[in-house]
Amino acid sequence: MGRYHYVFPKWSNMLLPAALVAGLVVPLYVVFVVAYGFSPKTTDVGYEPHQPVDYSHELHAGQMGIDCRYCHNTVEYANRAAVPPTQTCMNCHVQIHKDSPKIKPLLESYQSGKPVEWIRVHDLPDFAYFSHSAHVSRGVSCVECHGRIDRMPIVHQDQPLSMGWCLECHRDPEKHLRDPAKVTDLGWSFANDDAAKALFGTEEKYHQHWRQNNNLAPSQDCSTCHR
Repeated sequence: MGRYHYVFPKWSNMLLPAALVAGLVVPLYVVFVVAYGFSPKTTDVGYEPHQPVDYSHELHAGQMGIDCRYCHNTVEYANRAAVPPTQTCMNCHVQIHKDSPKIKPLLESYQSGKPVEWIRVHDLPDFAYFSHSAHVSRGVSCVECHGRIDRMPIVHQDQPLSMGWCLECHRDPEKHLRDPAKVTDLGWSFANDDAAKALFGTEEKYHQHWRQNNNLAPSQDCSTCHR
């Protein structure tokens, strides 16, 4: 019998199964890359812009124990937590480290009346409505969204602040609640609060109390955040 003569080389037999595998794997890979690569957990968490003044929350809120509300003085009464004006900083720095080169931009702002151009770290899109006062007044601590800001020499975004992340809290808010008087006590924990343990016994009952006390039933309706 004569020899067979192949039009294509033998390895070409693998092209069809390879194409089938690629047809299944590549779309899944693309979906994964897009979903992960464009997720707020990837694009936003860890965002740490360089500010015009090297302000350390670790020093001021942590070591010195300055209450968050001294600088962000609208947080209990308004939707936004106000960025402090230069005057707030200079209440201390007209006396403290007034000749330090680190606060030179503050002095220039104070003398010229032109505000310091701070870069907002946590910047929700305009189509998302969020009220700081509604959360803070009901016992949602700063740390739930901003993390341990009192340990940050440079502020970075700690949580994704995505719609899914917000809905997780609205579906199960209890574990995020505490006594509203302790919302700015960034190092607070139930385990270290002897008075709370004596009064409520368990952490679960503690959180349940503050949900019931404030009659909380967070809405999951679209119009709650998209107005």
